[in-house]
Amino acid sequence: MNESIVLITGTSSGIGLATAVAAAAQGATVVATMRDTARSGPLQDAAREAGVELDIRTLDVTDAAAVDAVIAAVVAEHGRLDALVNNAGAGHVGTIEQDSLDDYRAAMEVNYFGVVALTKAALRHLRASGGRVVTVSSVGGVVGQPFNEAYCAAKFAVEGFLESLAPVAASVGVSVTIVEPGAVNTEFAGNAGIGAALERVAGTAYAPALDAYVRHARATFDPSAAQKPVDIADVITEVLRAEKPPTRVQTSAAAERFVGVTLRDLDGSAVQGLTSGWIATDRAEHVAG
Repeated sequence: MNESIVLITGTSSGIGLATAVAAAAQGATVVATMRDTARSGPLQDAAREAGVELDIRTLDVTDAAAVDAVIAAVVAEHGRLDALVNNAGAGHVGTIEQDSLDDYRAAMEVNYFGVVALTKAALRHLRASGGRVVTVSSVGGVVGQPFNEAYCAAKFAVEGFLESLAPVAASVGVSVTIVEPGAVNTEFAGNAGIGAALERVAGTAYAPALDAYVRHARATFDPSAAQKPVDIADVITEVLRAEKPPTRVQTSAAAERFVGVTLRDLDGSAVQGLTSGWIATDRAEHVAG
């Protein structure tokens, strides 16, 4: 990555922060973007500790005009763009009867349309450099998960968009890679709105199942079980360095096994058998609300 110009979204914490620092440490000029640069303190501290410099800029990926402006400014100032890392995203816990359509639209805006907008704005510059698009999806973009309907729908859309784009982009010299982490120990899970979801479904027929899901999620995202952001950053930087990057890569053996369930599941029964266990409860004790 020596001297490559790499733009990364969602770098205020977690995977984006770790990837920005790791890429810079490996010689890239990193444009690290985030919605609110007032939250850049942890990134700046990590960069100082690693002895690297970053070009930190404000970018709300849901603002199409801002996306176009940032891409244009980066190319104008740095001369080119070699890689785009779509990392910005937001979780959402809930279920359709209790959630609003606006909740679903918001999840699509940040997780899907943000990826589309950045990719669209960057592609002509990546064609010029023979560059690459690397997008952080999720195992939730392959396996639908209870109470993650809005989030998984957006990530499924990301997967469909990029899998369809990959051969077209390759025909003009641009590689496309989808990175699929499982559970990662970041602020992401804490910001997914579990507390609000519990309040919305309290006293309804969905409450027992959501309670069971929350217990499962908290165990899964426990630091002793989840991957660290630096683990995902290592995978992303490996993709950025690769001569022939893969179209899809999982970040752990557990993630490989998880997505493998659906890739082998032609009738859908394996996925349903897996995920229904996450919300198992004695429904005989509950009356539908």
